[in-house]
Amino acid sequence: MNIQPARQFCVKCLITLALIFGLTIASFIYLALNPADFFTLEAMRNVGEFVSRFFPPDLSNAFLIRIWNGVLETLAISALATLISALLSVGLALPAAGRFGPLAKSITRFICNFLRSVPELVWAALMVLAVGLGPFAGTLALILHTSGVLGRLFGETLENHPVSANTALILSGSGRVAAFLYGTLPGIAPQLLSYSLYRWEMNIRMATILGFVGAGGLGQMLFYELSLLREAQASTVIMSMLLLVAVVDAISNKLRRIQMHSMG
Repeated sequence: MNIQPARQFCVKCLITLALIFGLTIASFIYLALNPADFFTLEAMRNVGEFVSRFFPPDLSNAFLIRIWNGVLETLAISALATLISALLSVGLALPAAGRFGPLAKSITRFICNFLRSVPELVWAALMVLAVGLGPFAGTLALILHTSGVLGRLFGETLENHPVSANTALILSGSGRVAAFLYGTLPGIAPQLLSYSLYRWEMNIRMATILGFVGAGGLGQMLFYELSLLREAQASTVIMSMLLLVAVVDAISNKLRRIQMHSMG
């Protein structure tokens, strides 16, 4: 029994852990952070006083109506952005998978990489400058970023899918569009739907954050309430955000289970 490879593996693990530990300590020193400061009596008292200002939350009817409108706006932003991005990404997937030659593949993949490399908050800040404050800017920001992500994922899915059914339809006299719709799309549709649902979950979370740069939704409400130091109202907004994310996660998981069950 040769134990030399196992010893080498253990040595590499120890070296890696030592490097990570050393870099962590060096980071604390460089940033002049003392973890012990977080556990002093004064720090704990300040945290307790800060958290206590968020309770009890504002549950008045007038404010809950505003919260409901913010929830609907956040859902509309995320759902519309995800739907438009998914449709655009299907068009991006064809050249990204090499269906129109290597040059189109390189250009399309560069576009997708560029769109997804810019964070949603940066896109939102740019869109606010371009079209002004409000949900339109948030929707555009999510469309740009999500199209890059889904375009790359859809392209890789299409590239890895067997082309036998598509080729058979073309050889039998079918057009390229019909061959794609009836020979390729049914085979990749479940995976495309799964990717789209996953991105919708992420867009719900991002839509609640984009409001901090004026892109509408619950995030803009939270930024407004915190700016006025109205912690009770901010607490209600935070609770509604958590509830919204939990409900959307449950719905998405249910849709995925239904999809997997239908696929057998």
